[in-house]
Amino acid sequence: MTSDLRDGGPVPGGDWDRAVGLVSSAGEIALACHISPDADALGSMLAVGMALRAAGRRVTASFGERRFRVPRLLRFLPGQDLLAEPGDYPPTPELMITFDVPLIDRLGTLAANAGKARELIVLDHHASNTGFGTLNLVDPGAAATAVLAEELIRRLGLPIDRDVAICLYAGLVTDTGSFRHSSTTPQAHLMAARMLDTGLNPEQIARELWDRSPFAYLRVLGAVLDRVTLEPETGPGLVWTFVTRADRAGYGLPYDEVEGMIDVIRRTDEADVAVILKEDDDGAWQVSTRSKGAVNVARVCAELGGGGHAKAAGFTSHLPVEETMARLRALL
Repeated sequence: MTSDLRDGGPVPGGDWDRAVGLVSSAGEIALACHISPDADALGSMLAVGMALRAAGRRVTASFGERRFRVPRLLRFLPGQDLLAEPGDYPPTPELMITFDVPLIDRLGTLAANAGKARELIVLDHHASNTGFGTLNLVDPGAAATAVLAEELIRRLGLPIDRDVAICLYAGLVTDTGSFRHSSTTPQAHLMAARMLDTGLNPEQIARELWDRSPFAYLRVLGAVLDRVTLEPETGPGLVWTFVTRADRAGYGLPYDEVEGMIDVIRRTDEADVAVILKEDDDGAWQVSTRSKGAVNVARVCAELGGGGHAKAAGFTSHLPVEETMARLRALL
């Protein structure tokens, strides 16, 4: 079910035309984003889902986790009544569209559904995308998958109302790091302007995404910072730490609340690469990495079964912390 991936350029017009044809002719459309969804993945999926539903189309949306739960910081996004449990997802979709998914394994339990889909459209902006769809709308130059989601909605001739815009804006603003990352283009700012024109409140969205956390977050962050390690001799400098299930359980902090901790770790001047290992509720380590530019962490994480962007990537490890870090150090 694969096709050749283009060489990192914009999506050809012919591919967009084919996508529009597939969506227009499908009786039911199944949408999916990657597991542990971020604002770009979930926001892009919900935006397209709401636009299609408003046009009278039958839509199902989900992500493939056994513990199916939207992260708390994303529960403000509109359109979540579209979401279905993975077990209720069409087993053999007529048309399936994935959002922000660079490789099929990142679909979790829905990877099997994708493998049985009659047509599979992959909408993504990761350079590491493996081209696992029957149609791959992949543009590594796009600031976010939300950019491609807006383009699909536009080409379908569907309007973007305030709720759709909130979801698209959330994806855009997070993947550009509030327009601080090098992925920020003039086109990204123009898209933000279009979303603002719908009447959304950027201050409210920013508060939901970055300025809220329970008090327990501060207590767990204190423990995580207490064990942080700086290794200036590893590659161009490495700073790392970890957060265990026990850390979280001691203060009743859900797993999805620790996502932003790496943004504190990465500020270290003496290290180009920051790493945090987060033990999830099943005992696996979800490893997040960030780079200031000297190391392409997407390549490092790909060697360990993951992927992402040059400056932000991750992977899953079932090894103990020290063994996981030993493998990571060797690649750095």
